[in-house]
Amino acid sequence: MIIEPKVRGFICTTSHPLGCQANVLQQINYVEKQGLATGPKKVLVIGASTGYGLASRIVASFGYRAETIGVFFERAAAGKRTASAGWYNSAAFESEANAKGLYAKSINGDAFSNEIKQQTIDLIKQDWSGGVDLVIYSLASPRRTNPNTGETFNSVLKPIGQAFKNKTVNVMTNEVSEIEIESANEDEINHTVNVMGGDDWALWMNALMEANVLAQNVRTVAYSYVGPELTYPVYRNGTIGRAKEHLEQTAHDLTKTLQARYDGKALVSVNKGLVTQASAAIPVVPLYISLLYSVMKAKGIHEGCIEQIWRLFNNGLYAANSDSLLDAKGRVRIDDWEMRDDVQEEIVKRWQQVTTNNLEQVSDIAGYRQEFYQLFGFDVPGVSYQQDVDADVAIPSIEEQSLV
Repeated sequence: MIIEPKVRGFICTTSHPLGCQANVLQQINYVEKQGLATGPKKVLVIGASTGYGLASRIVASFGYRAETIGVFFERAAAGKRTASAGWYNSAAFESEANAKGLYAKSINGDAFSNEIKQQTIDLIKQDWSGGVDLVIYSLASPRRTNPNTGETFNSVLKPIGQAFKNKTVNVMTNEVSEIEIESANEDEINHTVNVMGGDDWALWMNALMEANVLAQNVRTVAYSYVGPELTYPVYRNGTIGRAKEHLEQTAHDLTKTLQARYDGKALVSVNKGLVTQASAAIPVVPLYISLLYSVMKAKGIHEGCIEQIWRLFNNGLYAANSDSLLDAKGRVRIDDWEMRDDVQEEIVKRWQQVTTNNLEQVSDIAGYRQEFYQLFGFDVPGVSYQQDVDADVAIPSIEEQSLV
């Protein structure tokens, strides 16, 4: 079939297997050019199919030669419906890992559920001796059902305390306009914390501890974002920010237990703002990121997911001076280049100037839009989108599980 992008709001409902494969291979090539590093050997990535989670799995596997298990919730192709981008990404990753003799297995299902946690533990016990030495938590979902209570929570992207009004952009039409977002009520705040806070991370780590499948000196890392003052009202000081505060407290609580049992630790890594399916949904953020890209590219310090995660592993987790990237709250800061004074000062200046008429001159909206399409395997250089392709692509380890 010929696969074309079909955009609805901030999501693309189709994805391209060859484009997703090309994206994965590009990230693998970047990592392999950095040379082999010493670090984790058995890595569990929860939320492993896109963005920072996928990059973490690639760095662990191809940069450290680690064995990896990836957990995600993705959709296989069915009839004329393509698979999700994360499905194609994972298929490409596993195939390349297998071709190079690297252990890689995946579990597809609701990572919030007890069933998927147990299935993961069973696989670890079956295949790995010595225990998991790195757990990456990189889930991004708008909804979560607590597996113990059955209650379902839905997150919202809202400010707290008062309504927020500022500029935003329609990425597809280049129209800059003002948006007003009403403030969240207590119930909405609670729901967002339950979805995007640290509850599920703690449930995962407690389940792994109870099953005795963690190694000595184990580390676990969850991903977060702080961002600039421009986005504070809708992000850091909003409902998402409240959830991220809970995530950070969870890291402190987990570290106490991990230190006592394994001489291990839990960390929150504050990463750079990038084009992701999650960030595309947050008002104001796409305009900020399009300005950020323009400024950082001009200064020669722009990074994508794979460059960020390579730096996290190589400089932040497994370097002799890894504490140099920690801030006063104990968070790893690989958003340090984004938050440089010269970068932020230039963005503030451009934010005040930007309109529909000058958007393309003062921002990298074209680069933002291209990266948005590339999330789903479209607009990737070197891929022919006029050729007939088979949308039904298998993830090797999941196919093996279905045959058992």
